[in-house]
Formats: sequence, C-alpha cells, structure tokens
Amino acid sequence: MESIISRSSLSTYYLITLPPSFFIILVSVFVDMLGYGIMLPLLPFFVQAHASAGGAAIAGGLMSMYSTIQLVSGPILGALSDRYGRKPILLLCLLGTGTSYLLLGLANSLPIIFLAVFIDGLTGSNLTLAHAYVADTTNAENRAKGINYSQLAFGLGIMAGPILGGTLSGFGLSVPALIASFFAFANTAFGFFFLPESLPPERREARPITQVFSWAGQFTSIFRQKNIQNFLVVLFLLNLAFAGLQTNFPLYSNARFGWTPAQNSYFYLYVGLCGILVQGVLFGKLQTRFGERKLIPVGLTCMAIGLAGMAFVPAAWMIFPAVAVVALGTGISIPSLTALVSLRIPDNEQGRLMGGNQTLLALTNIFGPAIAGISFDVVAISAPYWLGSLLSIFALMIASVGFSTRSDSSTP
Repeated sequence: MESIISRSSLSTYYLITLPPSFFIILVSVFVDMLGYGIMLPLLPFFVQAHASAGGAAIAGGLMSMYSTIQLVSGPILGALSDRYGRKPILLLCLLGTGTSYLLLGLANSLPIIFLAVFIDGLTGSNLTLAHAYVADTTNAENRAKGINYSQLAFGLGIMAGPILGGTLSGFGLSVPALIASFFAFANTAFGFFFLPESLPPERREARPITQVFSWAGQFTSIFRQKNIQNFLVVLFLLNLAFAGLQTNFPLYSNARFGWTPAQNSYFYLYVGLCGILVQGVLFGKLQTRFGERKLIPVGLTCMAIGLAGMAFVPAAWMIFPAVAVVALGTGISIPSLTALVSLRIPDNEQGRLMGGNQTLLALTNIFGPAIAGISFDVVAISAPYWLGSLLSIFALMIASVGFSTRSDSSTP
C-alpha cells in the first residue's frame, strides 16, 4: 500500500479506495449540476420573454418558490429513500428534473414556466440523495472524502453549465433547456442501468408511511438528537453567512471597485478554481492528517477571516487572497461537518438527515439574500461581509460547545 501512495498523488489514492459505485454517483451529480448550471442563469430571460412587465420580480419570485418547495420536499424525499432505497427515489428526482427542463424548453406562457420550476423544486433533492448514497457506501475513515468529492462534482457541473448554456443560447433560448433536459433524461437512464442500490432491505427504515410524509415530524426528529444539534446549527449559520454573497457581490464590486459584469465573471471563475483546488487536492490530504474534529474549527476561522477581509480590503486586488481564504474555509468545513453529523446517525436515517440538511440550506437561500440585500442598502455596502464574518465566529463558538459536551467524547 505504501508503494502505491508513493507512486501516485494522495487524491488519486483516495479515489481508488472508494467503491466503484461511488464513481457512478459522481458522474450523476456532475451531469445533474451541468443541466442546472445551464438553466439557472437563463431563467430570468425565459420570464422576460413571456412577461409584459416585472420580469426581474417574477424571476425572483420563482427562485423563492423553488427554495420554499425544497424546504418541504427535502426531508420527505430523504425519508422515502430510507424506506424504499436510494436508487428509485434518486431516479424519480432525475426524471422530475428532466421533465421540468423539457417544459421550460417548450414553454409558451408564464404558467408553464411556474409549473416547470415547481416540478424541479419538488424533485430537486438529487444532491441530498447523492450524499445519502455516499454515506451508505463509505465508512468513518473515508466518508468526509466521499462527501467532499461529491461537492467537487457539484462545483464542476455548476462551473461548466453556465458556459455551455451561454454558448447554446446563441441558437435560441429553448435550445439550452432542451439540451439540459436531454442530459437529465440520459442521466436517469444511466442510473437505471448502472447504479446499484446502496441501502439493502435489512438496513431500511420500517416506520409507517404516514410518518414519512409528515414534514414537520421528519425535520424536528433530526433536531431532537442531542449529539448533532450543535453541528446542525453550525451548518445553518455557515450557509447563512455565505448564501447572500453570490447575488450581492456584483453590486458590491461595482460600488466599491467599479467592476464591470465581465470582470465579475472572471472573478467567479477564480472562485470556482479555488474551490476545485481545495476540494480536489487539499482536502483529502488535510482530512487524512488532521481529521474532521480539527478541520471544522480551522475552516470556520478561515471563513471569519476571509469574509472580514472581503469587507475591509482597501484595494481591488486584495479581494482575491481574501476569497481564497473563504474558499479554503468552506471547502474544508462543509464536508467535515456533513460527514461528522452523518457518522452520528444510524444507517437507516441517512436520507432523513440529508433531507434535513437540504431544508436548512433552503432556509438560508430564502433568508440569506434578503439579509445581504437589506444590510447592503441600509447599513453599508460592506455589511453583508462583516455580518457573514460574525456569523462564522458565532458558528465557531457553537461548534466548540458541541465538541466539549460529554456525549461527544464517545462519538466521531
């Protein structure tokens, strides 16, 4: 084994040690996010093509509706996968995604666009189910690496999608939607024939189906587990600190440094490359050497420092190292937190846990942009960033409390 490590990079070795089915789920996540990345930047243009006025407000309403639906659907779909297996629920979600993109490509009215977004929100738990699949097929030693690589596939798809979508839109607005639909349906067929089930019948949840469809019960039951409460709050605060920045940054960079949309696009490319470097190269080495318990406080500290740097840098070029620190912080803290929480939950509840995580993410996507926008307009243009830094510090304090509790001494 040592000779293998000496002849190849550690990242390659980590991938080799993961089961073959894991690579299939990585491809599935990448293709799914490729289609999402194609469609996300183009959705406002679909609205404008069919709205006589208020296109921006309607597009914003669509995204709020999407996040609100995911708020409810995430825990239910996760619980269904605990009961019936990951594969059938994942295929159902992929099929729903393909149908929604097809409807967008053929849409000739706003109601059809709303229906398409509704279906996508209802079945948009692909990454949640992929994380549950990773939890099924990895052990305590490599779970964080598995979740990290699924996040990497997610990021690569999100990066490549807008580039492909922007190129295809030159042939007509419906073309990117139809291509994204083809990717989703092809991904469904690929999963049907090649993806093995990761949750055998003997490990599945046996609770009554009526309880599965109780959204409130599914969500609150996760928070009642004391050994993960603190870390779920940390995940919420971490995502809340970051949620509003993507929509807010173009306004901030324009007001602070006079950046154009083209300059912002180069900046987002830089952010994506930083994420790939952290997730594809650094995280595996750091996780093996230090473990999740040490990486989480380091990641949260990097988040706090990097966001404060973004708020107070005096020159435009300084924003780049500050963002690199933020990318390092999110890249090592999120997969470490997700893996640590996953290892504290029984196998037959992984889907419900990941669905609960999606609910937390949906909440931050609803409130984060509003908090960032209001603080930007009312307090100061740098307020969203130092507010994010304060949230990261608060998350660090709560994580420290979680690690110091008595129940933590016997758990991962």
